[in-house]
Amino acid sequence: MTEGFDCASCKESLYGRKYIQVDEGPFCIPCYDTHFANTCDECKEPIGHDCRELYYEDRHYHEGCFRCFRCDRSLADEPFTCQGQELLCNDCYCREFSSQCVACQQVVMPGSRKLEYNGQTWHEHCFLCSGCQQPIGARSFIPEQKDYYCVPCYESKFAPRCTHCKKSLTKGGVTYRDEPWHKECFVCTSCQTPLAGQQFTSQEDQPYCVKCFGSLYAKKCSACTKPITGFGGGKYVSFEDRHWHHNCFSCSRCAASLVGKGFIPENEEILCRDCASEAGPG
Repeated sequence: MTEGFDCASCKESLYGRKYIQVDEGPFCIPCYDTHFANTCDECKEPIGHDCRELYYEDRHYHEGCFRCFRCDRSLADEPFTCQGQELLCNDCYCREFSSQCVACQQVVMPGSRKLEYNGQTWHEHCFLCSGCQQPIGARSFIPEQKDYYCVPCYESKFAPRCTHCKKSLTKGGVTYRDEPWHKECFVCTSCQTPLAGQQFTSQEDQPYCVKCFGSLYAKKCSACTKPITGFGGGKYVSFEDRHWHHNCFSCSRCAASLVGKGFIPENEEILCRDCASEAGPG
């Protein structure tokens, strides 16, 4: 006699019947489905041996049950996304969860190159400079009301221009007579020395350094012959057509300061009253 060939579960003979061999032995089809088939996460029915089974994150599905939770489209051969416990096709996911491009009003697909600023989203190729209309990409940009500009376009359109060279002034400038200047353009009209951060004055609206102004335009002290510029709190005394620094305005004989005192002119000399009395009438 030959040994019997029976199902490892129900013990019925498997001669002439379909069976599936597993480690525990051969099983008839009904017993195999009962003991080994996974349960579909969607319909809760066993996934029989003759069904195409789909598997995702410890969950099993009949092919027909593996569908988008929103539009019911089959996901068997489609890209999909899991949102919580729900499986969504890409179209439904994008409509519900993806951002919309401010420029073209189309969905910004997950994983695509995009730019986000101030709570808004653009496709990278849709974020254009309002000046040159070229994609800004990873370059710096400057917002201006509802527009966005690359730095060169912004400087060309909005940045003040230097009064001297007429080029855009973007940083480190100075203001003179309410007009903007590059630091390197703001120089003495005479010697071209930079005036930024230095004392200067003007003559007929033109800036001059202290030295040039004194040499060209300042009154000369009748005593020391140096320019009287008035810088550094310097004061001076004028009499007729002559001028003196305060510290130079002194008696020509005794050198006593005459500032705030009476004095007597004697030809080219300036005398205090005592020295004038000693000199007697000339």
